[in-house]
Amino acid sequence: MKVPEIRITVLGSGTSAGVPTIGCGCAVCSSTDPRDQRLRPSILVRFQDGESADRAVLVDTTPDFRTQALRARIARIDAILYTHSHADHILGLDDVRPFNYRQGQSIPLYGTESTLAAIQRVFCYAFEDAPPGTAIPRLNLNPLDGRPFDLFGLEFTPVPLLHGQSTVLGFRFGAAAYLTDHSDIPEASKDQLRGLDVLFLDALRHRPHPTHSTVERSLQWVEELKPRRAFFTHICHDLAHGETNAALPPNVRLAYDGLEIEVNGTEPVG
Repeated sequence: MKVPEIRITVLGSGTSAGVPTIGCGCAVCSSTDPRDQRLRPSILVRFQDGESADRAVLVDTTPDFRTQALRARIARIDAILYTHSHADHILGLDDVRPFNYRQGQSIPLYGTESTLAAIQRVFCYAFEDAPPGTAIPRLNLNPLDGRPFDLFGLEFTPVPLLHGQSTVLGFRFGAAAYLTDHSDIPEASKDQLRGLDVLFLDALRHRPHPTHSTVERSLQWVEELKPRRAFFTHICHDLAHGETNAALPPNVRLAYDGLEIEVNGTEPVG
């Protein structure tokens, strides 16, 4: 199968609290560098299907999704992938309703059975009979069983990760992979993460955290997995963008909100 050209937009690169963090006056939260302003973590994957129609696959619907969609001028959402069911990854789901209206169809959701069950509990009204004319998200649930799956001609492969004691998913698609909210990468998952052009990794801060990776640990994975380019995400207010980037290897950078990346070998835009 020919892999289409892929463009990734970073919709959010921050932690569950976002940056600036409420009530904090630290140097990063007070920074005037727009790259230090981080909404909750999410990406949009854009490509063309076999009939040259534009497709857009969203990874996670954060509480900031409405703001992210307006800022990125997202015109359509063809599918949503979920890494896991924590609040900072699902709570923006209700804001897909305008895409239902524009596209005139349900939006398929993909995630583990437990993640989709949690979404059904939180957004129960979206899965119940509603009075005519009621504005609810129109959604179609698709449980993942660990096997690769095709979306409009692009294959996505779930990549199991450890988030503390919990198992969450990353996703590989073409020569790119997106991993967020992970403290460890199981050995069995690493074979899915070799030969990449672009690899996203969790890098919360320098100090250890029980459920997230550090900058130093993620640099070790970059050295082991050898992607051509790596981008760190799920960044807290401990890391100033400019200062941290200056200390990283040339092929490793902090992601930032609004960053756009062409996967097929071109350099980041913006």
